[in-house]
Amino acid sequence: MNVSFADIALPKNGALALFVLEGKPLSGTAADVDKKTAGALKRAMKAADFKGAKGKIVDLLSPKGVSADRVLLVGLGKPADLTVNVFETLGGTLTGYLDKTPDKIATAILDLEKTGSVSAEDAAAHLAFGAKLRAYKFDKYQTKKKKEADKTRLTKLTFMSQETAKARRAFGPLSKIADGVCLARDLVNEPANVLYPVEFAARAKELSKLGVKVQVLGEKEMTKLGMGALLGVGQGSIRESQLVVMQWQGGAPKEKPVAFVGKGVCFDTGGISLKPGAGMEDMKGDMGGAACVTGLMHALAARKAKVNAIGILGLVENMPDANAQRPGDIVTAADGQTIEVINTDAEGRLVLADALWYAQTKFDPKFVIDLATLTGAIMVALGQDYAGLFSNNDELSERLTASGQRVDEKVWRMPMGESYDKMINSTFADMKNVGSRYGGSITAAQFLQRFIDGRPWAHIDIAGTAMSSPPSAINTSWGSGYGVRLLDRLVADHYEQ
Repeated sequence: MNVSFADIALPKNGALALFVLEGKPLSGTAADVDKKTAGALKRAMKAADFKGAKGKIVDLLSPKGVSADRVLLVGLGKPADLTVNVFETLGGTLTGYLDKTPDKIATAILDLEKTGSVSAEDAAAHLAFGAKLRAYKFDKYQTKKKKEADKTRLTKLTFMSQETAKARRAFGPLSKIADGVCLARDLVNEPANVLYPVEFAARAKELSKLGVKVQVLGEKEMTKLGMGALLGVGQGSIRESQLVVMQWQGGAPKEKPVAFVGKGVCFDTGGISLKPGAGMEDMKGDMGGAACVTGLMHALAARKAKVNAIGILGLVENMPDANAQRPGDIVTAADGQTIEVINTDAEGRLVLADALWYAQTKFDPKFVIDLATLTGAIMVALGQDYAGLFSNNDELSERLTASGQRVDEKVWRMPMGESYDKMINSTFADMKNVGSRYGGSITAAQFLQRFIDGRPWAHIDIAGTAMSSPPSAINTSWGSGYGVRLLDRLVADHYEQ
């Protein structure tokens, strides 16, 4: 769907959306259209008991007096409650509604006297941002169904306000962020027979078009680096494991970078500790952390963020062939620590161990944040509305929490401590890769912390938010792209020069 901006003018065809504040009389274009239609809008509002509540829509078909095929009245809610998040949600709600109508083009006019504390240009830009996120669809493998849907699918949505040029400028970086989110969604939604480690690495290389420096390390290079933890996970697959290193230099040449590390298990059978068959198809999404980091690097580079950023992806397949890692095996990570593999299905932390080491030793970042669909335990604790946050640094945690609230990608900080850390001590090695049945997401974080050299670090467990999360106004995709907006906001608020 094409999103554009234009000066206020009634459309000659297609759908027309007008916005109404709760408890307020019609104003601006909505009042003018009501006059042109001899009061049809007010009559429809009365008949539908519509008072402008947030997200409510009244639909008038071909009202006499205007040339639009339909006129939609969209409730904004109370002026005091309006935020950019509300406008994003409404943009998604409107797009979702329009996509179910026969209209292929639509115009949305926002010309109210006041939109709470949100400027007219920001209101229009965030309406468009929400619309672009909602318009995402992953239907490339549907043939007949896609052809039928394309006949009526909304193809163009124009936003009009009093500040057209300013709205267009405000939307510029938001559009790039949306592209990053959609890239992450694409990666998560792809089937594992298409998106295996080498192919994932190839798609990451495409970021070079945006000025991102991309390096790919294969198994030979990782063997020389001693990455026994990561390589052990992938040794049962015929697909070669990869370590992708992405660098965006948008800040001062000598400024330390910020670093993001993503778990990229392109398919997770559980290995020898085989998962149950029911629902295993969802394990194509076990690379949600790597997808987020890729989408984030796209967003930062595309909007020319004034920051130096590193993105590292550990890409593997966890398969159960004759060469696969066994329970009881002991592997040596790149930093020299030894790990007893109790359960081969606790593989993501092994991948991250070596990737975290590489990020710290090669780039000396200000902080390192890893994202991973790491544990089912975090879903038991938090459901799918919050991601689990684990950290050794209060300031970084507070900033992540605040950024999550701003973009509605929420995190909840979980406890860590010595008693949990003791649960992964091993009789035969420095540590084992699982603890007891209790506190599973916490002991996983404690495992990762053993590979952090003391610098600020955060681990975000996105098992409940990266895929199969409940549909929302701005996302109906199985892969959500969670984390791109969160981390972009973190960088924009605190680390850009």
